[in-house]
Amino acid sequence: MLAAAEAQMDAAAEDEQERTRNRAKLYAPPERVRRRAPRSPDAPRPKPAAGGMTVEGAQALMAQLAAQDAQLTGRRSG
Repeated sequence: MLAAAEAQMDAAAEDEQERTRNRAKLYAPPERVRRRAPRSPDAPRPKPAAGGMTVEGAQALMAQLAAQDAQLTGRRSG
């Protein structure tokens, strides 16, 4: 789909500069991504979005999954 859109935009462009601008617009990230300011490495990590999971929660879930997997397959976890 992008190739077709790019070809159509190229055909309508009057010069190479307009083609370059059109490609930049076509392949630019969505606005909501561009608006985010870059985070410095020293800044605290943002809280997960509603419904998100912390690292500790993910690790606990993985441990629980491994225990259930071991139970179902007859292996010992550890």
